[in-house]
Amino acid sequence: MIRYTLTRLALLLLGLLVASVLIFLTLRVLPGDIAQLIAGTNSTPEQIEGIRERLGLNQPLPAQYLEWIGGVFRGDLGSSLLTGSSVTAELAEKAQVTVPLGILSLTIALLFSLPFGVISAMRRGRADGTALSVGAQALAAVPVVWAGMMLVVVFAVWLGWLPAQGFPRAGWQDPAAALRSLLLPALTIGIVEGAMLMRFVRSATMQAIGQDYVRTAAAKGLTRNAALIRHGLPNVGLSVVTVLGLQVAGIIVGAVVIEQLFTLPGVGRMLVADVSARDLPKVQGELLVLTGFVLVIGFLVDLVHRLLDPRQREAT
Repeated sequence: MIRYTLTRLALLLLGLLVASVLIFLTLRVLPGDIAQLIAGTNSTPEQIEGIRERLGLNQPLPAQYLEWIGGVFRGDLGSSLLTGSSVTAELAEKAQVTVPLGILSLTIALLFSLPFGVISAMRRGRADGTALSVGAQALAAVPVVWAGMMLVVVFAVWLGWLPAQGFPRAGWQDPAAALRSLLLPALTIGIVEGAMLMRFVRSATMQAIGQDYVRTAAAKGLTRNAALIRHGLPNVGLSVVTVLGLQVAGIIVGAVVIEQLFTLPGVGRMLVADVSARDLPKVQGELLVLTGFVLVIGFLVDLVHRLLDPRQREAT
C-alpha cells in the first residue's frame, strides 16, 4: 500500500507540474498586451516598456515560469497586475464561499442520488421505479443555469423562503444568513449533479442484482432486497467512490457558472472577472489551485478505493 501511495503521489506531483506549464503557456499566447492595458490608451511606448520592465514581462518565458513556479513552492502565487494584492490572500478569502458551496452541493447530490438510485433499480419495471429513472434522465439534461433560475422563481420569488442573490457582508460571522444564501446555489448544482450520479448508482445497483453472490444469498433464504442490501450495496459503494472525482470536477465547473448567476463572491466569479481583465498572475494562480484541487481529490479517491476494495488490497 505504501508503494502504491508513493506512486500515486508522484503522478499527482507530475500532473501538477504539467498543468502549471500548460496554464502558463496558454495564458501567454492569448491576444492583447497587459502592459498596454495597465498604461492606458494615452500612454507612450516608453511608459509601456517601463511597465513591462517593472512586471518582468520582457524576460524570457522560461525565466518568467521559473520565477512563478518558485513562488508557488513557497506558497506565494504572485500578485495581481492591476491591484498589487496577493493572489494567495484573495484566493483564501474567496474560498470561504466556494468551498462551503462545493461541500454543500456534494452533500445534496449524494443525499439525492444514493437512495433514489438504489430504489429505482430495486423497483425496476414498476411505475415508481420508472418515474424515478425518467426523472433522473430529465434532470441530468437540464442546463445548470436554467435550473438555478427556476429554483429562484419558486423559492425566492413565489415562496420568499430564500434570498435570490448575494452573500452577507458579515460572511460567516452570521452563519445562518451565510448558509441561507448558499442553499439555492447548492441545490442547483446538487440536483443536476445528483441526477447524473443517480443514473450511475441505478446502473451499478442493477448490475449488482444480477451477480452470483446476490443470487446465492437469496437462494439461502434471504429476500432479494435483503441480499442486495447486505452483499450488493458495498460493491455499489465502491463504484460510487470511483466516480466521485468526476462529480467534484463537475461541481467546480458548476460553481463557476452558479457564482455568476447568484452573484456570490467566490473563486469562480473572481476567475471570470480576472480573465476579462487579463490579470494573468491571478488567473494562472486560480487555475492552478482549481486544477490541483481536482487532482488531489482524484488521488484521495484512488486511495480510498484501494483501502475499501479487498481485491486491490491483496494485490498490493
